[in-house]
Amino acid sequence: MKAMTVGKKREKKAEKKITGWSYMDLAITAFAGLGIEVLYAFFLEPFLYGEAMQEWGAVQNIFHWILTCVTWGLMALYVVRSGKKQLQFDIWEKGEKVKPWQWALVLVAVVACIVMNYRDWGGFKFVMEFQKKGIVLFSFQYLYYMFETVLVLLIVVFGQKAMELWLQHKNIPWGGIVCGLTWGLAHAMTKGSLEMGLMGLLWGTLFGSAYLLTNRDCKKAYVIMLIMFAF
Repeated sequence: MKAMTVGKKREKKAEKKITGWSYMDLAITAFAGLGIEVLYAFFLEPFLYGEAMQEWGAVQNIFHWILTCVTWGLMALYVVRSGKKQLQFDIWEKGEKVKPWQWALVLVAVVACIVMNYRDWGGFKFVMEFQKKGIVLFSFQYLYYMFETVLVLLIVVFGQKAMELWLQHKNIPWGGIVCGLTWGLAHAMTKGSLEMGLMGLLWGTLFGSAYLLTNRDCKKAYVIMLIMFAF
């Protein structure tokens, strides 16, 4: 009897430790995982190859994408497992059925992102990428996008949960705003463009909206976000 009481006290103590920061910490970890690529691209690999990133050939770019994807995959696995083990938060739980009006708004968000990509690339992004790179480089490039989208999704999911605990409002795409302020601003810094940062913030907000509109179903949200980002 005494052992059961002690066990319950420990469970309650563990529950009290779960705060908004518990979730935000994992969102930041996912963002930090994305940032590891910067170390590879601007420090490690130029040292190994003796050339700056802009001068890499096909083999070097493919190696970079593979190395980055493996790193991102491991980081994503760590974040998902930590969320489930430490916070009892399983991101892969199926959400409620998405209603027609929600799908309609998702479509609007998807079209908005495709239009922004079209404007930036002077055509459909995936078509321009294919024409520029060819089938081999294109395949590895889009594998890279698939892994990048996983970590972006995790920023949205855990950022959303953290902000909800702090602000007590569940219908605002907080996770998307967190994504835009991290991933979006990082784009501005690496590209040297304030406009890219603002566009990243807008993209992040649309990603967060897609997550909420799919009733927090990560599988649906992932596919939608990949289309938004890569097409």
